[in-house]
Order: sequence, then structure tokens, then C-alpha cells
Amino acid sequence: MSNANLSINSTIKLNDGNEIPRLGFGVYEMSGSEAYESVMVALEQGYRLIDTAAWYGNERECSKAILDFCSNTGTPRSSIFYTTKLQSNKGSIATKRAIEASLKKCAGLGYIDLYLVHSPLGGPQKRKESWESILEAKEAGNIRSVGVSNYGVDHLTEIIASGYELPAVNQVDLHPFMTRDAIVKLCRENNIALQAWAPLVRGERFQHPTILELAHHYSKTPAQILIRYSLQSGFIPLPKSTQRDRIIANKDVFDFELSDEEVKRLHALDEYLVTDWDVTEVE
Repeated sequence: MSNANLSINSTIKLNDGNEIPRLGFGVYEMSGSEAYESVMVALEQGYRLIDTAAWYGNERECSKAILDFCSNTGTPRSSIFYTTKLQSNKGSIATKRAIEASLKKCAGLGYIDLYLVHSPLGGPQKRKESWESILEAKEAGNIRSVGVSNYGVDHLTEIIASGYELPAVNQVDLHPFMTRDAIVKLCRENNIALQAWAPLVRGERFQHPTILELAHHYSKTPAQILIRYSLQSGFIPLPKSTQRDRIIANKDVFDFELSDEEVKRLHALDEYLVTDWDVTEVE
């Protein structure tokens, strides 16, 4: 699909054949009530990918918002893509229990669309055991797609060399000020989709001259420029907000297109800016 044809309904096909929306909605650092209200607004505005995690403590509220929205609007549950994550790599038994706990919290949904390993922390053996247990849950039908988060080149290479099914997704900190070219290259070579958490750089670069220049040129907000950059870079951005006006604004990015030169200018702003945490190089 060309950039000109992108819309909030656009999807891409993952390496396992499942379709995932091109724009998602994140709920990191939201309380349960904030997550419920924000997810409801997001779904009403057309977002169809909701990204939570066991670590966030709001899986139950996100699931309830999805179920209530579907019930209220007649929207089929299958049209909503629900992601959650394994908090820690602590071995096979712990992973199976964690999956069961997440499934109970989203019981009404019937299944998890995408289950990610939240980080590579824990070491090679624990990562291996976690991945094996996640693949078992996928085989059982409880999970549709599987992936990883915050995995660096060495962690991805580890999975590739293992001969196991590859992740469908790697969710990592990606934006013009953290381009992670080596990770992006390896993922693209192995048809692993890239999701961008913190695509808005947590607001830390909204006043950057290049961002402001493009925002002025297109009559858009800095956040909209950053989301559009992410989309045109082939990523799946996961902006988050608890404010209704910002949730709406963050999806209004399909009525303009950055030029190839402008995308390159933004990409050149890389400064390896860590906005939250960076575990892509842990052993």
C-alpha cells in the first residue's frame, strides 16, 4: 500500500498471515479507569489496535472497554486487535502462569491477538523457555500472533538461529531521534514488523526546529508530524494519551503526506535519545 493510500483502516500482513492495523493506541502509565475511558474514546474514533501489558496493570480495563464498545456498537470483536505482554522472563512455568493470568483478565475477548515478550531481560535460557511456552499457547489457539519487545540485534539473532518460529513483531522505541537502523534492518530482512512505542518522543522534541518547521508547513501538530514519519517509515506507531482532543488529533494524520526528502531529514535527526529505558543490548 502506498503512503498516499494510508487510512486509519489500513493494515499490514504479518509474517504469520494475520493482519494488524497500521496505527495503534497505547495505555502505558494509565490507571485502570484512565485506560478504560481512553480506550473507549480511541475505539469510538476509529483506532482498532489496543496495546497493553501485564506490567501496566490495566489489562482488565482495556478488555472491558473493548467488550463494552463492541456491545454498544455492534462491532465484531474480531475487528479489534488486542495486544498484551509477558512481564518477565522467569522460565516455562512462570510464563505459562502469566499467559493464563492475562487470558483470565481478557476472558470475554476469547483470545489475545498479539502476545509479546516485554523485554529480553532474564538471559538466553529464560528467553528460550519463555518463547517455547508462548509458542505452545499459540498452538493451543489462545494467542493468534507472537512477538517480542525491546529486542536488540543479538536477541533477534538468537531467535533466528534457534530455528523456532520467528516473532511477527518487535516493538521498540523508534522515532527520528532514535532510529535504531541495525535493528530495523534485521527485522526487515526477516519480515518482522516494527511497532514504535513512544513515537511522540514523550514530547521531548516537540520544539525541535525541524519538527516545528514541518508542523507549520503542513498546518499540523508536532505529534502529527512524528506519527506520520512513523507510518511512512513502515512502522506501526502506538501513540498514547488520556486527553480526548489529543486522541482525536493523533489519528488525524491521513490527510497529508511527507515528501521522501522530509522523511530523510527527520531520520537524520537521530541522536540515540532514550526516552524511557533501553535494554536492547543486555546479555
